[in-house]
Amino acid sequence: MASRLPAFPRFVFTVFEPISLVAGSVAAIFSPEWFISQQIDQAGHHVPSADSNILVAQQLGNCYFLAFLVALAVLYTTTELAVVRNYLKALWIADITHVGLTFYALGYERSVAIAEWNATTWGNIGITVFLCLTRTAYLLGFFGPNGPPAALRKKLQ
Repeated sequence: MASRLPAFPRFVFTVFEPISLVAGSVAAIFSPEWFISQQIDQAGHHVPSADSNILVAQQLGNCYFLAFLVALAVLYTTTELAVVRNYLKALWIADITHVGLTFYALGYERSVAIAEWNATTWGNIGITVFLCLTRTAYLLGFFGPNGPPAALRKKLQ
């Protein structure tokens, strides 16, 4: 629980870092050309270079890896159902914005041309919609009530 952290790390992790993450995401989403061009210093030029494009792709890959690590940390360490539900709600919101941004970038015609999707488009739309629908069904209770923790299930058997 963040309130138990010492003052300085609590400020950094609960105020400074969230603000910097929002600022970075806003810049990348609403001004992608500028964001890409700023990744590698190009002596005042605001034209994305091949190196900048590669760096942005690698940073995206790092974000996917971070999401993997957060999933492991949340889903395999907490016993608090509220933490898991809030994590799934955050992912649900991210699923919707991910698909929305992909639709926006591809345009309607390419977004609905499922037969022409490549593996990346299947990941960006198909798999993300599947995950979002599964999260929606879980959060609405369609899979029934949550069971006891795995350790308790083993004791009960």
